[in-house]
Amino acid sequence: MGGLTRSYFIQRVLMFFLTIWIGVTLTFVIPRLSGSDPTTAMLLTMMNQRGYVENADKIIESYKTSFGLNDPLPIQYIRYLGHVVRFDYGFSFARFPTAAWDMVTPALPWTLILLSVAAVLSFLIGVTVGSLMGWRKTPRWLQSILPISLTFTSIPYFMFGILLISIIAFKLHWLPATGGYSRSVDPGWNLPFIKDVLLHAVLPLISIVLTSMGGWALGMRGLMIGVNNEDYFLLAQAKGLSPARVFFRYGIRNAILPALTAFALGIGSLIGGSILVEFIFAYPGTGYTLYRAIQEQDYTVIQTITNLIIIITAAGVLILDLLYPLIDPRITYKRNVAS
Repeated sequence: MGGLTRSYFIQRVLMFFLTIWIGVTLTFVIPRLSGSDPTTAMLLTMMNQRGYVENADKIIESYKTSFGLNDPLPIQYIRYLGHVVRFDYGFSFARFPTAAWDMVTPALPWTLILLSVAAVLSFLIGVTVGSLMGWRKTPRWLQSILPISLTFTSIPYFMFGILLISIIAFKLHWLPATGGYSRSVDPGWNLPFIKDVLLHAVLPLISIVLTSMGGWALGMRGLMIGVNNEDYFLLAQAKGLSPARVFFRYGIRNAILPALTAFALGIGSLIGGSILVEFIFAYPGTGYTLYRAIQEQDYTVIQTITNLIIIITAAGVLILDLLYPLIDPRITYKRNVAS
């Protein structure tokens, strides 16, 4: 594993599991601190759908017994940890007897594809814009244009999403406003459906990319300014190497490491920010599913999605930590032996 030591590898893996344990514990505790009762929310949903419900108290009590809500909290917590280890969170409170995973599984591909593309695009565009802003050889006309791309940074994801819906969808009628696809197409691996899905994903994608790329750009600009004064960078320019080679190989490559760390840590916030974006666009992803689960106080679905976010974020940080020596050969985790 190159410059990695066994002790460092074990330390990072243990930290990975510790992070997950703290995260899933908070996911268990926080909904219960609210004092809300998911069984009552279930009954209210039934009443809204069917009207009057007989023996409501008995129904609530039977639900509490079925879901183990009458057990002491330590017993519930131990049972919950068992569910986490098995990736089985039981049944959905709001959609009983549907399993919580069955609520999340159909929405997962939508979010994974959308956020994967959005994260990569926002990072690459932001890093490129920031590097050009911090590079002394960038043409002046480009230096004056690039800061305009940062104007959307201060706008929240969902507010920008509403703006896009108002202008592009409702006024200009260029793209569909909400949903994952139109009802007029048949879902499946066919060209009309794929085209319709891509069209519906454009506005959520733009909303996330344009509002998140500014952070990467500003951070990379500061890192690139620091690289401009390094000896190896000045030497590469003095050798007469091509500007493109100096920019990418000696500039971005040496400045990007802290940005990659921020990228791994920012995955969780990106996912969190996408929740309201998916709600605004009624996009059928895990963010929209989580929003509905919070409204319905569906503990098991909330725990399934939030724990999935925790695991993905922790895994991203772990992988990046282990790949650092490959990204930058100057990094080593071997202990220095005193001579």
